[in-house]
Amino acid sequence: MIRDRRRFIVILVCTAVIGAFPSTARAQQSVRQVLSFLLTNQAVRTGDIEKDAQATAATRDTISNALLIELATLPISTSSGGFTYVFNSELGTRERASSSFGPFFVERALTSGRNQMSFGATFRYSEFDQLDGNDLRSGNFVTTATQFRDEPQPFDVETVTIRLKTQTVTGFANYGVTDRIDIGVAVPIVSMELSGERINTYRGQTIPQAAATATTTGVADMAIGARVHLLGGRASGLTAGVQARLPTGREEDLLGTGEAAIRVLAIGSVEGSRVGAHVNGGYSWGGISREATYNAAMTVTASDRFTLVGEFLGRWVEGLGGIGQVTAPHPSSVGVDTIRLLPTTSGITTAMAVAGFKWNVGDRWLFNGNVLLPLTDRGLRAKVVPAIALDYSFGG
Repeated sequence: MIRDRRRFIVILVCTAVIGAFPSTARAQQSVRQVLSFLLTNQAVRTGDIEKDAQATAATRDTISNALLIELATLPISTSSGGFTYVFNSELGTRERASSSFGPFFVERALTSGRNQMSFGATFRYSEFDQLDGNDLRSGNFVTTATQFRDEPQPFDVETVTIRLKTQTVTGFANYGVTDRIDIGVAVPIVSMELSGERINTYRGQTIPQAAATATTTGVADMAIGARVHLLGGRASGLTAGVQARLPTGREEDLLGTGEAAIRVLAIGSVEGSRVGAHVNGGYSWGGISREATYNAAMTVTASDRFTLVGEFLGRWVEGLGGIGQVTAPHPSSVGVDTIRLLPTTSGITTAMAVAGFKWNVGDRWLFNGNVLLPLTDRGLRAKVVPAIALDYSFGG
């Protein structure tokens, strides 16, 4: 046992000396390549190359899928215009169909109306810092480790630090084909910055293993959709919607899934003179994964020019699994365990809360501000995601 331990330690020391010269990856590589480089540049020798490769690939794919789901299927501002008008036959004039300007991401049953159009842009900033409860930025995200069973802590550990920032500008437009049918389009443009380091720590001594950066800017997967008002009148009722996600984003930079996706949506609304409630239920096929969404919103008309909004966004994603540490006996060294990152579940549920306002700054211009707050620690997560938007409605 002692001889095996000494031999094992000598091998590890030699490996650490060889790996003491860190590798680097440059920005011309794609985001996927840089992420793979950070996760595969392994110095800890576990004695099982095949399992190491499988674990590394699984970790890389889990992080890549989590990022793809955040970017390629990100919530897009509602296609409903803030200003919607209907004809009042008694007065012979057109008037606002709702005192509210509507939610941010949750659709409302109210359609725009014939020949009415709205367009605008949303800016959103995200700084991701956690993956399934693991801190990506602190340097404590353990990817591989080895530990003697009679010792409380691993003696050889590799950790990865990942800093990931995105800035997204989404242009959108909506047009009322008839009083009951809308069509809309949304085009997100994403600027992403990824950087990170991989560190090997052996018996308290840290040895840099790899450093990498990548930046990219491009169109993510764009969306086109249509909505049909089925039941009810004016602001309250039931509407059905369908949305197609087109594979316009570069898959190698994690801006797109590489496959088209279709989502069907049921929309219900009840609006009073000051307070409105909206619920959505949807299901998606294609793209990176099947997905179910369940959203709700409440709007409060504080004044004729100011609406307060609160929303809940829930989703279940079949193709995204959790990730965690899995311990297994070392194949060739007695009394030694290997710790790796591996997917631990299949299909996860995430939830977010949204709070903000819509302000009529003049004419038919709306300025919108909101923050998205995660309610779960599953998937790739940012502590807070601020967003602002400006949109304009005309016609009617």
